[in-house]
Amino acid sequence: MSTSNQTHDHQTIKEWVEKRKGVPSKIKGTDKTGDEGVLRIHFPKHSQSNNFDEVSWDEFFEEFEDKELDFLFQDKKANGETSTFHKFVQRK
Repeated sequence: MSTSNQTHDHQTIKEWVEKRKGVPSKIKGTDKTGDEGVLRIHFPKHSQSNNFDEVSWDEFFEEFEDKELDFLFQDKKANGETSTFHKFVQRK
């Protein structure tokens, strides 16, 4: 069985992402309110998409905090493989 975790701890998020070779990013063309784009974690090794603009961790966490987000993530899939499942949710 796989389980999910939720946090807004910057170090925990950064370590989880970097362990999986991910990078903080924004999706190009999603700037509805003057923002540069929607926050995402991009895993270039698993994606051929060029719709992502990599951003610094400082920029990522500034917007993450401004929007009061939490990071919902999974460490392992049900079969035991490392998971890249994650999403951003509103902080409670």
